[in-house]
Amino acid sequence: MPEVAILRAHLKQPLPEALRLRVPPIQDVDRAAFLRPPLLDVDLALAGLVSRGHWPSLDELEGLRCTATARDGVARPRFVAQDAELLADGLHYEERIRLGRLSTRERNWHDLFNALVWLRWPRTKRALNLRQCEDIASIGKRQRTRGQCALTHFDEAGAVVLCSDPRLVELWDRHDWKSLFHAHADTWGRSIRVHVFGHALLELALDPARYLVAKAVLLMTDDAANLATDAESLSRIDRCLAQRIEGRSLLLDPQHLRPLPLSGVPGWHVQGGSEDFFDAAPCFRPLRAGRLYPPADRF
Repeated sequence: MPEVAILRAHLKQPLPEALRLRVPPIQDVDRAAFLRPPLLDVDLALAGLVSRGHWPSLDELEGLRCTATARDGVARPRFVAQDAELLADGLHYEERIRLGRLSTRERNWHDLFNALVWLRWPRTKRALNLRQCEDIASIGKRQRTRGQCALTHFDEAGAVVLCSDPRLVELWDRHDWKSLFHAHADTWGRSIRVHVFGHALLELALDPARYLVAKAVLLMTDDAANLATDAESLSRIDRCLAQRIEGRSLLLDPQHLRPLPLSGVPGWHVQGGSEDFFDAAPCFRPLRAGRLYPPADRF
């Protein structure tokens, strides 16, 4: 996963045990993980699907897709089994999506979460796919542009952050994590809110002790309604992100994404809540010399 590779490169040593990828089988998942963000915020259909202790079928996912499409009128690709017959078509993964087929491995957390993100953020997922296909057509399947890298980082490990208080952004810019998350704990959910988009992050969150680091897009807003979590608010964010991704004003380079240690968000990590946590956890890294973040987009 992108965030694991980035942390490994920075640390120059084996990853701490709490940063290693450990994906439990479905029967061993601690159901408490779904009572804490970010899994708490995933489509509620997930809770019903996994609470039975067995994998949802593709037919069940297709039923959810049809229901979501009927509700909002936004097309989503069909969930189709990733088998030898499908792979024999010679197409790139992204090209199949453009043609309306999403390769989905059965009994696989990563692909299950990807399907659920498509249900919630269909316009943004479609915009990512269109951009990927444009670049594939331009440079071929064996090379990657900086833009493609940014798109993939966001797709796998991304989050979108809505914020109405510039002072919080100043703390984020300086990597003053203790002030951002602890001293201003009461602002989370009121002046700043994070929505996890990356399906790899959701997979990692199956382990409640896991440290999560997102690659975030920041949207500043003066309208408190944009910080809400109702379906209409999420739909507005989805439209906004899609328009800017398709218009190539967003996700042009991986350096445009902001690292955000989600484990610091109040209530998100089992060990969070104390000042000592920010000194001990390896996900709270200092600002690298010379690192500057681009101005936030307005929403």
